[in-house]
Amino acid sequence: MANLAVNSSEKLSIEVAFALPDKQKILQVSVLAGTSLLDAALNSGITDYFPELDIASARLGVFGKLVAKPSEQAVRQGDRIEIYRPLLADPKLSRIQRAEKKATEA
Repeated sequence: MANLAVNSSEKLSIEVAFALPDKQKILQVSVLAGTSLLDAALNSGITDYFPELDIASARLGVFGKLVAKPSEQAVRQGDRIEIYRPLLADPKLSRIQRAEKKATEA
C-alpha cells in the first residue's frame, strides 16, 4: 500500500456509496486531505449498513469510473467513492442471449 501524505489540517467532504438490488446507501463523510480512496471507504462506516461487505477486496471507483489502485489514489473534494459488487452475469453474454431470444420470438 502506498503511503499518501495526509494533510492533517484540511478536511474534504466526500460520499461513499454501495448498492444491492434491493438496498442502497450513500454516506456523507469528512476525511483528511491525502486520504486514499480505499482508506476513506474502509473508514466510512458503510459496513454498519452492509456487514457482509468486504471493502478491501472490492473494486472501487469515483463517479462511475473504475480506479485501478484505490490504495494509491487520494480523494478529492466532492468525490463519490463507489464500491462495486461482483457481476452475477457477463454483460456481453447477457446482451447476446437477449438478442437471440428476441430473434427467435420475431
